[in-house]
Amino acid sequence: MNPYFPGDSYHTPNDTPRHWLDRLFLGSRLALHTHFIWEIIKARRLVTRKAYNRKAWGATAYAIFKMVEQCNGRFHITGLDNIHDLSESVVFVSNHVSSLEGNVLGCLLPHHQEVSFVIKESLTRYPVFGPVIGARQPITVGRTNPREDLQKVLTEGVTMLQNGRSIILFPQHTRTPTFVPDEFNSLGVKLAKRAGVPVVPIAVKTDFLINGRYLRDFGPLDRHQPIYMAFGQPFRVTNSKQAHWAIIQYIERHWAQWQQSA
Repeated sequence: MNPYFPGDSYHTPNDTPRHWLDRLFLGSRLALHTHFIWEIIKARRLVTRKAYNRKAWGATAYAIFKMVEQCNGRFHITGLDNIHDLSESVVFVSNHVSSLEGNVLGCLLPHHQEVSFVIKESLTRYPVFGPVIGARQPITVGRTNPREDLQKVLTEGVTMLQNGRSIILFPQHTRTPTFVPDEFNSLGVKLAKRAGVPVVPIAVKTDFLINGRYLRDFGPLDRHQPIYMAFGQPFRVTNSKQAHWAIIQYIERHWAQWQQSA
């Protein structure tokens, strides 16, 4: 059971107070990003002591999650029962809108499982942040040779999954504020099928945090945009094309619902 979110859904209470830093910085982006940097610095200290484990990662993600709420972010999360009691490793396949989902997923995913990401290799070279993300034992890709990247993800991913470690994969070339199915590849489905594990679709709409023009992770906030995340039921891949289409339909269906609610 997830210690932070034990129920099937979570919705930020309407009476959540603003953080004093957000008031001090007059509702700009500075409070959230300052707090994020501070949490990463604390995490980096734990990495140095070789103490940045699954529990510590969840705590970092939860601290960032709560700060988002205290900067007027309003989460609407559903389908958590689908992942609370996973009995085996899975491939989580999600669309990618902003850095927000990557920063908070650690407190939403099952705490009884180890989880890794598939990420750009360049992220592990970032100062302070690089060693923190590296502590999650990610599969890194260069994105200069798609064939080599595919083989690396399939080879290392299968080994991780068969050893009980789940994997989060964002099958898009880059973050996008809209969902474009043609830019959503089938790598996650291929990995799940090869490893013989279920795949879990995740739909997110996190344009509360806008991608920055110069520093993509530190963009402005659109406080009028609710934050939506939905976790689908795990399913096994028998036909890759059908499974890929099912994930796309899952994300499109939720996006349509969320846009109607706006």
